[in-house]
Amino acid sequence: MDNRLFSLSHFDAEEGRLVLAADGLDFDNTETYLEAFCQLIGASVSDKQTDADLHSWLVNFEGMRFMLKGEHYSASVWLEKLDADGDDELAFLHGWLSKLLS
Repeated sequence: MDNRLFSLSHFDAEEGRLVLAADGLDFDNTETYLEAFCQLIGASVSDKQTDADLHSWLVNFEGMRFMLKGEHYSASVWLEKLDADGDDELAFLHGWLSKLLS
């Protein structure tokens, strides 16, 4: 997987959201980017939904459920927690991806 597909944009621990910039992302290749991100972090996909401008996937990472989204207008991919749990996993991913993608 080409790590250059993504760069870390920001991490909002309070909102439970980790955002990555994906400069080459467009509507037609969003699924490819989301698949690459899942492969990168070792997440499995439970469900997929595609709307007019947003791809939303329910994913499992380290036993936790997250929503993975991709939007071509902002050229971004983000992972957000669905429940009260998931803070530790997002913090881990933030630290790990900060090193991996720098």
